[in-house]
Amino acid sequence: MNLIYNSENFSVVEYGADADHEALRFGGYEITDKSVHREWFIAGARAIDFRHDVTQLIASEPSVEEIDEFLGQYDASMAQNVYFH
Repeated sequence: MNLIYNSENFSVVEYGADADHEALRFGGYEITDKSVHREWFIAGARAIDFRHDVTQLIASEPSVEEIDEFLGQYDASMAQNVYFH
């Protein structure tokens, strides 16, 4: 597991591929929206698509605001509440 992005608004954790666990066969990503305290885990084909989209985004050398805007498009899919201990 690697923290690959962290701003005031979002964090993204990447989970490496793990052939022993079907959900992580292709790896996965946990996207957390800190402002609404919600997260979303994506794996499989969605993780592959996300990785591709992020690679293209990074190639454009985006600002933090542009990355946060990109991640904001996933807000509608975030249903899991995040609790801090």
